[in-house]
Amino acid sequence: MAVSTTSLNSTLIVKYQTGTTPTGSPELKQKSVNYLKADASDQDVYDVAAALLSLGQHPITNVILRKNFELLDE
Repeated sequence: MAVSTTSLNSTLIVKYQTGTTPTGSPELKQKSVNYLKADASDQDVYDVAAALLSLGQHPITNVILRKNFELLDE
């Protein structure tokens, strides 16, 4: 039995620092963009995340791309 995959949608998660806590730890928040096109390249997704967050005043700490696949038993 062979298993094949079908690419489904993806989610872009961008974490950014909004300040520091009283103890000096970074205070982080995140924004998500759901249902990205399955054929969007990783570089394109990163470039869009950087462009969107450059409009704000907070530095980006992480860019996460969560890809979803369906596994099919053939």
